[in-house]
Amino acid sequence: MRLVFVTQRVDPDDPILGATVAMIEALARRFDEVVVFTDNAVPGALPPNCRVRTFGARTKLGRGVRFGRALVAELARRPRPVAVLAHMCPIYAVLAAPLARPLGVRVLLWYAQWHRTRMLSLAARLSTNVVSVDAATVPIRSERVVGIGHGIDVSQFTCGGTVTEPPLDAVALGRYSDSKGLPTIIRAIGLARAAGADVRLRCHGTSTMPGEAETLHRLEALVAELGLEDAVTLAGPIPRGEVPALLAGSWALVNNTRSGAPDKVVYEACASCLPVIVSSPPLQPLVAGLEPPLHFPTDDAAQLARVIEGLARVDVAARAAIGAMLRERVVASHSTDSWSDAIVRLAAGQPASASS
Repeated sequence: MRLVFVTQRVDPDDPILGATVAMIEALARRFDEVVVFTDNAVPGALPPNCRVRTFGARTKLGRGVRFGRALVAELARRPRPVAVLAHMCPIYAVLAAPLARPLGVRVLLWYAQWHRTRMLSLAARLSTNVVSVDAATVPIRSERVVGIGHGIDVSQFTCGGTVTEPPLDAVALGRYSDSKGLPTIIRAIGLARAAGADVRLRCHGTSTMPGEAETLHRLEALVAELGLEDAVTLAGPIPRGEVPALLAGSWALVNNTRSGAPDKVVYEACASCLPVIVSSPPLQPLVAGLEPPLHFPTDDAAQLARVIEGLARVDVAARAAIGAMLRERVVASHSTDSWSDAIVRLAAGQPASASS
């Protein structure tokens, strides 16, 4: 079987898209060939049975034309691909559907953000399936939406040495975007410290997209206003390869994403046996039933501070038990193996779940 996989960039060190490489590797273990369409790719980053076709251009129109030509050429080869899988970019599902679906080639869109656009709505109508972590993690209500869990390469993450004594370093990772709700996390750190918890916060993120630099400046001003310069670090992005070590050396990960999107880094932290404190409803199943509670209402700094204080009172053995349970949940339902198995079934026109 052959699969066409479409993504923006193939680079294992990319702080945003680096995790995509592990997803492609998992697919390559299940398909005879994976043809990767991308704007650009680091040479040698993929397995031997992956073939890369770049379609980068200076304009959107140029990229679209080159993409279409490359896809027509792949559809003309025998055997035909069983499916085209567009990763996070609805436009490529829209462009692929009229070329692929009349030939019996299924079009899948992997999308795990809570940002509804006209292009996403069009992609949902034209694609065979929109695939996400679950039906609640994509802003489309359709029988074509299929939840299959996240695709985390759990082999990249191991249980780190549990932090045994203060200061307790929490971490927040992602873009410096308003949707990440970082002011709430910073305020909560201040409140928890005022209540006696010896906690600190380290943030890593990009500030290159429109609005991100302005958000970072506002965060810096907030840190100064609250007098938390010694407790909160606002740092830049780190290479993808350094994320496992950062998580392994931290006390907890805090996530306040407002959009409802299931941030991949939360699952990666769980794979590192790191306690996670989350607000997004789609992430609640990860922490359900754990004590102390690790969920808080979105943008509620006071409640987040209480959750932080509660976790700070837990001893090392109890924190390790929490981390072990979180890793077990990710391995069971959110690994690249379970994710790619579901993609294989959908590409073949079967139910995503083996038990369905």
